[in-house]
Amino acid sequence: MSDDTIRLSKRMTELGLCSRREADEFIEMGLVKVDGVVVNVLGSRVRPDQTIELTRQALAQQAERVTVLLNKPVGYVCGPAGPGERPAWQLIKPETRSRVDRSGYTFLKKHTHNLAPAGQLEVDSDGLLVLTQDGRIARKLIADVADYEQEWLVWVDGGLSEVVLAQLAAGVEINGVLAKPAKVSRQSDTQLRFTLRDNTPRLLRRLCDAAGLRVVQVKRIRIGRIALGNLDVGQWRYLEPHERF
Repeated sequence: MSDDTIRLSKRMTELGLCSRREADEFIEMGLVKVDGVVVNVLGSRVRPDQTIELTRQALAQQAERVTVLLNKPVGYVCGPAGPGERPAWQLIKPETRSRVDRSGYTFLKKHTHNLAPAGQLEVDSDGLLVLTQDGRIARKLIADVADYEQEWLVWVDGGLSEVVLAQLAAGVEINGVLAKPAKVSRQSDTQLRFTLRDNTPRLLRRLCDAAGLRVVQVKRIRIGRIALGNLDVGQWRYLEPHERF
């Protein structure tokens, strides 16, 4: 076996064709071609110079998969819920669909199947959460999250002096590693706006704590080019066909 080969499913995710899970599904279903020949054996390996493509049936399946934008309330978890916890996906239902939705989609029960969070939003934070059936979007917002600027509003108790703002912009060490720089601006005596590409858990709270500020609320209002807009808390809408991450 040549040392320069790679698992077909991994190569498919590297090329952005789909997620690793979807790649395995498409391979098993015979919906993947390598240099024009169908490959349907899991674990198959390819060279980086080989041409990989999905069949029309696979592309049609991808086109049917939806992505939704939710204004997650505080108290809901993004991933699997433990005892007494409320999963965010349970909010995706007809009665919580926002009136601002202009996607043209008809809500179908299947749109809630395999709907997974593309990235995290802490249980005590609210704002924009992306839930998707599309492995390509999930991969972008999880594996390639540093490529996407995120914008946050943070409400605090404490004095917001220029010295404090400089501290916040300088970053903080987490486990011996300095967090990536953040852009920060003062919106009011109690509100800050952060723009950053670092998705370290609880980073904003740690930054504020290091600067002597007590965090009251954290809200994500934008990921890449997609903004929360006027979605009310607890409501959702479909990602429109022209919108892209």
